[in-house]
Amino acid sequence: MRKTAVVLASVLVAACNSTYKAASPLAPQSSGNTPTPAALASVDLNSLNAELRKLEAQSDYFDFDKFAIKPEFQNVIRKEAEFIKSHKQDFVTLEGNADERGSNKYNMQLGNKRALAVEQTLVALGVPQAQIKVVSQGEEKPRLTCHEEKCWKENRRVDFVHQLN
Repeated sequence: MRKTAVVLASVLVAACNSTYKAASPLAPQSSGNTPTPAALASVDLNSLNAELRKLEAQSDYFDFDKFAIKPEFQNVIRKEAEFIKSHKQDFVTLEGNADERGSNKYNMQLGNKRALAVEQTLVALGVPQAQIKVVSQGEEKPRLTCHEEKCWKENRRVDFVHQLN
């Protein structure tokens, strides 16, 4: 009895680790190694989502009390522009952020100036203005919350938030 249970458990574990997926009765079937349109759409969607996650993980960082785009972040903006231009259904929100130093009003204005600077660069690179929205978060969305330069440096940024329609 114990031997049967061990064998049955082994079979169940092997079955759970299998990568076999039953075909959906609604999905078009294909013969041979040619992928179905549904499979191609799934791969494209997965690839697109991976690319979006990679783009959204990047930010454009700024010096203290500045809104000029630093040369080392031009490439980040260039990659964003290439993606947006090639996906007409993509709309990006530029979220300008500031560190906690300064008044709330000042930090809202600084976050807005940073986002506008990135917007101007995207437009100069050929991105239609209709695909861009600018929002200032001021100091309200810190990435790190300590009260020292390593955190402040991380909080002086513009984030790219994409929405595909």
